[in-house]
Amino acid sequence: MAMAQREAPFPASTDAASAPVLTVDGVTLQYKTPDHLVTATYRVGFDIHLGDRLVLLGPSGCGKSTLLKAIAGFLKPVEGAIHLKGKPVTGPGPDRMMVFQEFDQLLPWKSVKDNVAFPMLENGVARNEANQRAMEAIDKVNLTRFADVYPHMLSGGMKQRVAIARAMAMRPDVLLMDEPYAALDALTRRKMQEELLQLWDDIRFTLIFVTHSIEEAVLIGSRVVVLSPHPGQVRAELNCHHLDVTHQDGPEFQMLTRRISRMLFEDKSVGH
Repeated sequence: MAMAQREAPFPASTDAASAPVLTVDGVTLQYKTPDHLVTATYRVGFDIHLGDRLVLLGPSGCGKSTLLKAIAGFLKPVEGAIHLKGKPVTGPGPDRMMVFQEFDQLLPWKSVKDNVAFPMLENGVARNEANQRAMEAIDKVNLTRFADVYPHMLSGGMKQRVAIARAMAMRPDVLLMDEPYAALDALTRRKMQEELLQLWDDIRFTLIFVTHSIEEAVLIGSRVVVLSPHPGQVRAELNCHHLDVTHQDGPEFQMLTRRISRMLFEDKSVGH
């Protein structure tokens, strides 16, 4: 994915001493079902700094995807608050772009380049600039020769790379990814994980990544927030910055995955 130096689509600083880009402060989220009111998360809190790769990890039903939607601005907390660069999150915005799990999140009647350029044009970016930024992002995800191809001609993994490029081209403050590789086969999933890490190494964007896979969390995250079973609460926050977790058969990787596994499966207590 090497390329000539260009303006990075994301901020490149990783100064942990700087003010947080995003703060989740005591957030409780609820939603209604036909039968009752469900509490998805209970008083969840953490900070995210420039260049963080923060992973939200937990079992199904712990509220991690619901929390991501709240950060994106689609849900309003019933308690607590979410702040982006010191300002409260009150709704969706181009400063937080989300990549979903579904492959078919592209417009089928538009080419790869036009899919990537579309959100920029909708947000007032001039066409020439939108096309240039689209091609830079497509180049970053190694799909330049597919720029004029339509989504039905792409594999599932390639569609996800286009979705990532589309989000990158908007130059958001935070990239949100909701289990983006869950539906991929094992080999494609590992390739996509490695490509994401290489992309981050190139431009050091700020990422919040949701998964229920312990191995994926340790591989992707510089920090891992472990959520308890329903309703989701912060069980632990693990700093992976200085661990050698690049080899899944290595002792540090295995030790950390076993530690997280014990948290999730051996400790049955729930704080609320």
